[in-house]
Amino acid sequence: MKKILLTGGAGFIGSHALEHLINKTNCDIVVIDKLNYSCKGWLRIKEDGLDNHPRVSLISWDLCTPFSDGIKREIGEDVDIVIHMAAESHVDRSIDNPLDFTHNNVSATVNLLEYARSLPSLKNFFYFSTDEVFGPAPKGCCYKEWDRHKPTNPYSASKSAAESFCIAYENTYGLPVMIINNMNVFGERQHVEKFIPNTIKKLLNQEKILIHANKDKTESGTRFYIHARNVAAGILFLLKNGSIGDKYHIVGEKEVSNLEMAQMIADIMNVKLDYEMVDFHSDRPGHDLRYCLEDTKMHKLGWKLPVSFEKSLENTVKWTVRNQRWLEE
Repeated sequence: MKKILLTGGAGFIGSHALEHLINKTNCDIVVIDKLNYSCKGWLRIKEDGLDNHPRVSLISWDLCTPFSDGIKREIGEDVDIVIHMAAESHVDRSIDNPLDFTHNNVSATVNLLEYARSLPSLKNFFYFSTDEVFGPAPKGCCYKEWDRHKPTNPYSASKSAAESFCIAYENTYGLPVMIINNMNVFGERQHVEKFIPNTIKKLLNQEKILIHANKDKTESGTRFYIHARNVAAGILFLLKNGSIGDKYHIVGEKEVSNLEMAQMIADIMNVKLDYEMVDFHSDRPGHDLRYCLEDTKMHKLGWKLPVSFEKSLENTVKWTVRNQRWLEE
């Protein structure tokens, strides 16, 4: 029996990770979340029926504040694994409020690292990062785990800075750090500000879909989309197969353009797609057309995606149409 401290467990990806860890391990899991605008309280966890699970403890705490003695006592000293998923993640919001992202993604991570130093039985500190730390990827380019960072917006800069602090704490204090970079994650119960649920909502309302494109409005941006359940499976895979002090990329199996994605969603919903190509980057610097990560390291360890992209997308779209309350702001 091990104890996992999961930050951001009430969030979209974190709640999927919690469900997967409960179903696939016998660990006790302490969830910490500050319950900001994107969480809707503990609703995601309640919908999974995990709020009263005997192996789940829920604590509301803002990681921007150092851990109090009372919070440390509630968690206990017997934490074996920290999985740090708590973060602000929306690029537009980071452009509007860069200081918020500095506090929530950098200061919060340092506070958690400081707390982790006090844990006598800590075996692994997972930091959950993003493909965006590497900056835009030209066609034909996919970044490897230890390639240089070149963030292009405050969100990606904050994640890059937090990564650097994790590496510094490993080097300076011997903290057992492992870093995961993933690409665009989707799935059930995602906040409506993200592209896939936002597209579903607009299609339901018969609104035009704006497609992020190049300056000439001839080529839409692309992403490697991956379902949150596959990400959760990747975390558990690395708990068993990964190496402390290393980085790993968890990537979707195919590159899909924003226009292709919108058309796929429309086809699943059996509706007509009304769209317009727009040049976001000129108006809102910091939006990148393409990201790409190489995931050879994971595959060499034997990693395979549990569920295909097409099936994951179909399940997500149909579930969201049936549960439209998740499309409310």
